[in-house]
Parts: sequence; C-alpha cells; structure tokens
Amino acid sequence: MSFLDLKDKNILVLGVANKKSVAWHIAKSLEEEGANVIFSVRSEDRKKSLDKLLTGKPVYICDVEKPEDIENLKTNISKKYNTLHGLVHSIAFANYSEGLKPFHETLRKDFLQSIDISCYSLIALSDSLKFLLDKKASVVTVSISTTRMAAENYGYMAPAKAALDSTLCFLAKSFSTFSEIRFNSINPGLLKTSASSGIPGYIDSFLHAEKATLRKKALTTQEAANAAAFLLSERSSGINGQGVI
Repeated sequence: MSFLDLKDKNILVLGVANKKSVAWHIAKSLEEEGANVIFSVRSEDRKKSLDKLLTGKPVYICDVEKPEDIENLKTNISKKYNTLHGLVHSIAFANYSEGLKPFHETLRKDFLQSIDISCYSLIALSDSLKFLLDKKASVVTVSISTTRMAAENYGYMAPAKAALDSTLCFLAKSFSTFSEIRFNSINPGLLKTSASSGIPGYIDSFLHAEKATLRKKALTTQEAANAAAFLLSERSSGINGQGVI
C-alpha cells in the first residue's frame, strides 16, 4: 500500500488549463497514487482545448461565476459518484488586459470579479458539495507564499488571495460542526505556469524571488503538487485551516 493511501479515492480537480497548470500536476500525482480523478473545467471551449490531455477522463463543465453551473456540477457528479474524498480548488483570475496600473486605480468590477472567482468560488463549491464530500474529506486550494508584501505587479490578486487564506479558516470552523472535513492551501512562491505568464513583469519577479530562496532555486510546479497530494491524504489528518509551503 502507498504511504498516501489514495488508491480508489474520488477527488475532484478544478482549474486545469493546460499541462503547465498546477491543477494538472496535482491530478497527475493523484493518478499515480491510484486515485480516481474527476475534472471540472470552465467552459466547453476549454474542454475541447484539453481533449488530448484529458481523453478518456471524466470531465464536467462549471463556470464558477454562475451559481447554476455549480449546482449542476453537484447534480451531475452525484449521478456517477456517491462520495468525494477530496476537492482541489486551483482557480484564480485577475484582469490584466489593460496592463499594469497603480493599485489605487483598480476598477471595482475587476476587483469584485477576482474575489468572486478566486475566493468566493471555494465557499460556493464547498457548500454545494458538502453532503457529497466524505466526512473526512480534504479540500485543498492554491494560494501564494505571502500576502504581507505588496508586489506591485501582482496588483489586486494579492488581496484576493488574502481573502482566500482567511476563508480557509472560516470554512474549517464552519464544517467542523458536522464533519471532519479539512481545508488547507498550498502557498508556493512564483511558479512557471501559463497563468502566471499573463502577470505584467512576472519574469523579473520570478528571477528575483529565485535568488532570494535558501537553495537559490525556485520551487517547481511538481513540488507544489506533491504538497497538495499530501494534504489530500489522511497522512495530513492533523492539518486544518493552514497554508503549506
């Protein structure tokens, strides 16, 4: 038996965009451990773009900005699976289409959309799926290494992630009234993903952060995924409401 004991566990992974995604690396790690990975992607177009990557795998559509999509996700998954043993929330969005702006010029609609997708979606998904989740299930989201430092080019995504970090604690407390479901996050530093490449000035920030690490080498996406797999397993049963790495 594997140390993580994830064989035959049903784990829903949201947020795969391509093979560089944190969500994809987590999913691969889970599959290597024998877990049954269920995928949810934002749109039919995204599903089509992932045809080669997700061929033969269960894939559902859920745009987390639409409450009806979240409800349909629960309904459709429950038709095939009686229980979910884990949930991976690897979803975040900030509109950088107009380039880098001073933080005080952040548009209300962009800020609220970022909070909705990056943070509130975890609350909505957890609530919708609460009775489908095993009583000892593990929920893992993806945050950032720190929200105490104002990296100007990261803009309003940092406040959104700060809200996400706080949300973990409140969800853990709220769910403790009827279950042992745990809520944790992996908080890696800068990673080489397609999503991060859309952040203005990201490469300079990545190189600077790499030099600041003790080992002088950036964290890899696979290392972040390994931490997530551990948090999804019962080997991490004593960890709740925490951010790791």
